[in-house]
Amino acid sequence: MAAVTPMMQQYLDIKEQYRDCILFFRLGDFYEMFFDDAETASKELEITLTGRDCGLEERAPMCGVPFHSADSYISRLISKGYKVAICEQVEDPSLAKGIVKRDVIRVVTPGTVTDSTMLEEKKNNYLMAVYKNGFFFGIATVDLSTGEFNTTQINWGNTYDKLKDEIAKFMPSEMIVNSEFYNDSPLLAGIANRFNTYISPYDDRYFAGEYAFSKVKDRFKDQGITGGEYCLWANASGALLEYLEQTQKVNLEHIQSLNVYKIEEFMVLDVSTRRNLELTETLREKSRKGTLLWVLDRTVTSMGGRTLRKWIEQPLISVPDINSRLNAVNEMKDKFMARMEIRELLKKVYDIERLMGKVILGSVNCRDLVALKNSLGQIPYIMNILKDCTSDLLVMNYNRLDALEDVFELIENAIVDDPPVAVKEGGIIKKGFNQEVDKLRSATTEGKNWIAALESAEREKTGIKNLKVGYNRVFGYYIEVTKSYYSQVPDSYIRKQTLANCERYITQELKEIEDTILGAEEKVIELEYRLFLSIKDKIASEVHRIKNTARSISEIDVICSLAEVADRESYCMPRVTLDGEISIVDGRHPVVEKMVDQGSFVPNDTVLNMDEDRLAIITGPNMAGKSTYMRQVALIVLMAQIGSFVPAKSAVIGIVDRIFTRVGASDDLAAGQSTFMVEMSEVANILNNATSRSLLVLDEIGRGTSTFDGLSIAWSVIEFISDKEKMGCRTLFATHYHELTQLEGKITGIKNYCISVKEKGEDIIFLRKIIRGGADDSYGIQVARLAGLPGPVIDRAKEILHELNDADISKKEIKARRGKKPIEGQLELFSYINVSKTENEILEELKNIDISAVTPLEALNIIYRLQQKAKKG
Repeated sequence: MAAVTPMMQQYLDIKEQYRDCILFFRLGDFYEMFFDDAETASKELEITLTGRDCGLEERAPMCGVPFHSADSYISRLISKGYKVAICEQVEDPSLAKGIVKRDVIRVVTPGTVTDSTMLEEKKNNYLMAVYKNGFFFGIATVDLSTGEFNTTQINWGNTYDKLKDEIAKFMPSEMIVNSEFYNDSPLLAGIANRFNTYISPYDDRYFAGEYAFSKVKDRFKDQGITGGEYCLWANASGALLEYLEQTQKVNLEHIQSLNVYKIEEFMVLDVSTRRNLELTETLREKSRKGTLLWVLDRTVTSMGGRTLRKWIEQPLISVPDINSRLNAVNEMKDKFMARMEIRELLKKVYDIERLMGKVILGSVNCRDLVALKNSLGQIPYIMNILKDCTSDLLVMNYNRLDALEDVFELIENAIVDDPPVAVKEGGIIKKGFNQEVDKLRSATTEGKNWIAALESAEREKTGIKNLKVGYNRVFGYYIEVTKSYYSQVPDSYIRKQTLANCERYITQELKEIEDTILGAEEKVIELEYRLFLSIKDKIASEVHRIKNTARSISEIDVICSLAEVADRESYCMPRVTLDGEISIVDGRHPVVEKMVDQGSFVPNDTVLNMDEDRLAIITGPNMAGKSTYMRQVALIVLMAQIGSFVPAKSAVIGIVDRIFTRVGASDDLAAGQSTFMVEMSEVANILNNATSRSLLVLDEIGRGTSTFDGLSIAWSVIEFISDKEKMGCRTLFATHYHELTQLEGKITGIKNYCISVKEKGEDIIFLRKIIRGGADDSYGIQVARLAGLPGPVIDRAKEILHELNDADISKKEIKARRGKKPIEGQLELFSYINVSKTENEILEELKNIDISAVTPLEALNIIYRLQQKAKKG
């Protein structure tokens, strides 16, 4: 077999180490891909597939992309779920003996992207590690671009559902898992089908307890990490750190603190609830507009946008923490001018968190440093405004802010105001920062002036009128004197070359100028780059101070954003308590009121508590606003617990530990589940996991099956939820089963409510107002008319409804209807009625009575006899 070329052998050796990646192999000004990688990349990137002689009988398939535009190609591959290994030349080609040494400097995966062009500004890009041990899990997440690191474990309760809830909270773009997880096919398929994430197995040895724990202790040595045999979070965290080191190949100093949290420290929101309440994306279009985040996000920095999203994804359950946020929002709401000034200053602040990520990871350029400087320049002004604030959270953030004058001055003095993008092409260091740079730079720009000045000075000093300074590549700079002036040449001149008509000399001064000028451009570029690296390292050493300041800036931005929304939308400050009461006066849906004409949204009150108003049964026609009202209550509770003001005239919110929603119908056909199966699965999850402090929003339970099955299930669910021994939690229950309204008075804690409507002829007007009592009618036919069903269909529906009402099929008391002629072409309902033998006999006897021959007394006797017969029959 023919041997491959040395270059191709080098490629194959490196590719062997990164078999799960597409290898970008640097050759000159291109990244080249070969063999299977080339075929994959050419198809995915729609670039030409060519070939290259590699020493084998057949040419190696090859394709390539220019190195200066590689980021866009890498981004496209990452978005399709591929990993890309970047292989660079790691030695100077001019100094190389044989093949230039190459190595992978970085592996880019969906979860380790740091390029700002590939990331959403106001959304974290999380990488998650999950360690499965039996039924228990360890979870660790990191955002490499910001250095945020979180970890927890799940070791009790319904662990599979809790795992899905945590994945839904962080929505990682990539997951690495141990073999036990990866080999659990139902679990893996469930996660893969539900979430848009790239899942790959990772070597079990990196998840192993001792190895992983030592990794965590080494990284976070200042935090005094301790743990026992069942610290599953440490297994996941250690593996995640190892993965980052293997893929990034740099010191990850910006990952400075480990946040070990418990799931129970925050309000728990399952996958269905996040989807149904449309917190960060809408159900249908998956867009941001029309979500709670869209309403509340008036942040002006990327950091603030990400922090607000985290607050929405993780509502608090600690009353002091919630009140701390509310008080800060209230203070900023009241201080209009201070808020406006801070927001104007924040608009000039760039993404400090991600800029520091780039500093640590080595991908920062001088424009990034100028952006960092301009951001830091706003901090003293922000601090000056905040110094008079009194709320605890604002005071804490003020104290945590660091003006960072030293970092600001370093960049201000060192880096030019408008630097080039490239850091290896010079022109980045300010004049006056470094004398050597100034001298070298002067040599490149003023070299000709120096030579002309020297030439003029030497002529005057020697009296040689035709003396001139020249240059060639062999001898460099020289002083040329013709034969007629040899006698006037000073002793300090050193002969360098003799020609037919002249002599060429050098002097010590000319030699120094030559040394300065020749190679000055290369030297200044090299020196500027070294200085840049030194400046970058000095900034990196202050990462802790800068990250703390960035955190405060982001929280201040969120507080101002929530205050801005509260002020502009007329929100009220909720009173958050532990007593379980939810009392809302004139509550409004925060999103819907923004989507309709101003002032047209109808507000509604809500009363729920742990005693006489535990469960509200809500009836009323479709389109009347039942679902909107119930979502509105859930969103108001959630908003209060993130520390936001709420859309209401007043609100008292008793802390909720979980919000569950069962709203709408969506067939999970991909998983082979019908609407009813999905509905029952969600109800089962609620009944198995809700506590007495949970809030339940249930919409039309049981509608996906037959009337009596659905009614029976809904009835039973209400009995279970309302039972204090079993659950007894606060619940909003919308239904079209009017029979359920009978439960008020029979079961304590149940109250009936309905959406009021006004009938106008054959039409109805939705008044959108919640009132006490049950609805008299579902108004389904009127709603169908509003929806545009054809007239004949509406008319026929009315006839059938009339027959059904007469038949009263809900009690199965069907009465025979005679004499009504059915519509032509339609079967008459109840045309066949099962009549008993006794009834037939009575009917026959009545038919055969001769009324004209019967006396009144005989008639009474006949009626009495037939009545007795009917009773016996």
